[in-house]
Amino acid sequence: MKSSSTKKLALAGILCAVAVVGGAFSLPVLGSKCAPVQHMVNVLCAVFLGPWYGVGVAFAASLLRNLMGTGSLLAFPGSMCGALLCGLVYWKSKNLPATLIAEVLGTGVIGGLAAYPVAIAFMGKTAGDIAFTAYVVPFLISTAAGSILAGALVFALQKSGALGSMRGALEH
Repeated sequence: MKSSSTKKLALAGILCAVAVVGGAFSLPVLGSKCAPVQHMVNVLCAVFLGPWYGVGVAFAASLLRNLMGTGSLLAFPGSMCGALLCGLVYWKSKNLPATLIAEVLGTGVIGGLAAYPVAIAFMGKTAGDIAFTAYVVPFLISTAAGSILAGALVFALQKSGALGSMRGALEH
């Protein structure tokens, strides 16, 4: 059991690093920084580690990106909501398409809506400056791109048989 936890923690650290480095490749879309690599990492965490590791990785990556100046405070609600929802869906269903949809809905819709109070409270935005749904469209663009990347990667791993081997290695 201890070996499995150590392997999962190591993989979580690697995926966090991928998300942080990948955050350097963000695109500004309608006032937010869209980082599709974070959403790819959310799905990979769901598949390999589960929802709680996914939320932890999303939080750590958001924190590090903010400290480095490559992210915004909006990364917290977006990435963490997406990581939790797609992690829970994969944990319960083991269905990749449903997991990808959950990432898009979790980040794009729930995270986009949750970003509004964060922007008001911590970023000095006033309610008149932004609409309640202002972050949904940019978050949807970012998470859709990241989910497509993750879907292609996981599908390729599944087709080659590497997915099962990798998941088995984490359990022993």
